[in-house]
Amino acid sequence: MKVTQLECLCLILLHLLHTAGSERFEVLGPTDSIVAVAGDDIILPCYLKPNISAEDMTVDWLNLDFLDVCVFRYQNSEIIRDDQIPHYRGRTSLFEEELWRGNTSLKLTRVQGTDEGRYKCLIQSKSWYDDFTVQVLVKAVGSKPVVSIVGHREGGMGLLCESEGWHPEPELVWLDSKGVHLSAGPPEIHRSFKGFYRVKQYVIVQETDTNRFTCRVQQSRINEKMETEIHLPSEIFYTTPWRMTFIVLCCLGAIAVTGFSLTIYCIRKKKDFVNTNWSPDFETIRRHAVDVTLDPDSAHRKLILSDDGKQVRHGELNQVLSDNGKRFTNWSSVLGNVGFSGKFYYEVKVEGKTEWTLGVVRRSINRNERFIPIPNNGYWTLELKDGEYTANADSPVTFTPRERPQKVGVFVDYEKRQVSFYNLEAGSHIYSFTGCTFTEKLYPFFNPGGSDSISLVVCPVDVTD
Repeated sequence: MKVTQLECLCLILLHLLHTAGSERFEVLGPTDSIVAVAGDDIILPCYLKPNISAEDMTVDWLNLDFLDVCVFRYQNSEIIRDDQIPHYRGRTSLFEEELWRGNTSLKLTRVQGTDEGRYKCLIQSKSWYDDFTVQVLVKAVGSKPVVSIVGHREGGMGLLCESEGWHPEPELVWLDSKGVHLSAGPPEIHRSFKGFYRVKQYVIVQETDTNRFTCRVQQSRINEKMETEIHLPSEIFYTTPWRMTFIVLCCLGAIAVTGFSLTIYCIRKKKDFVNTNWSPDFETIRRHAVDVTLDPDSAHRKLILSDDGKQVRHGELNQVLSDNGKRFTNWSSVLGNVGFSGKFYYEVKVEGKTEWTLGVVRRSINRNERFIPIPNNGYWTLELKDGEYTANADSPVTFTPRERPQKVGVFVDYEKRQVSFYNLEAGSHIYSFTGCTFTEKLYPFFNPGGSDSISLVVCPVDVTD
């Protein structure tokens, strides 16, 4: 039978329509937002209807808040990484073994604040495409607020509260003992490169019948709050001349009594001289000196280390260094290359510097997030910043030493659960953390700060026989 040209054309059109119709599909996913807890892994569901194979299709996951930049791409049966947003690298994957039945869901690991947004799942075949959009909300409960006493301000007492690691952006409020909001200064809010918020706020308080004040950090969207209460003794508010005179006289009396007692002690022991500033067994402490060398694999990209690994300073530019998982990415810090337990001691020259942080940390600290460096987070550190010295205890202690340290000694007694700091030139004890909880080896910690270009120098310890 002879087929006409018109019949042939009709047959071709019918074939094309049948082919196109056979490849048509819908892209489906959840109708509700996905709430992700920071640090967890989540799955963004996406699948084809009917459940046809997506193995030969292009699967794109896009973050619409990044102007359609690629979160993940699967094309020509392989993963394409060229256009991927950098902070998604190593954290995204498909369930490739389930592509044959149309499962194109995305797995996102170690969720961070910047992951919040609208995600589009776009599936394309040779002749058809469809997409679906899902909203991801990120929830992160920050640290317990840390309250510190700033000192006398405008006829009252200045207090500072700070907390970090929140998402979304939290609110900080100060309350008196009756729960009434106090008038405070404007909050300072900073966001880390991972999208987590740090907030701090000053308040000036007056003496009350209880002298109890509370700092509360709260986030209404995720219905979470953390708070810390501080109690101030009444004496701290009194600054009248007669009281100051009384305090001075008491101090002088205490000094006189101490001096008299030491004199009697020296006579009884028949010693020519007693250095009352040094710890009685300080030379014994120094005999526990260890050789500390800085670990370049842990150093932040802006830190410049000397060739011998004994000096570190802050540079202006990020260096091109490997992303090895050990490196500090949010703090300009570096660790010693060896961890210790038992008793160990080292010395660091800080002469001429206007900013630094020294101490020890647990090996398991998170080096990709900026935590407050307190014992609860695995840090036992002393710092100089803005002209003030602070022992970063769970309730930080700020003080002004009689003599500025030019060289600092750090001593750890693992069994006694103590970390102590010494001013070498002045021959004095600076501060000790006591009752510490140690569960793993401790590593020397160094942060040279960014306010000067002078190096922190790990010094050899000269032990007198």
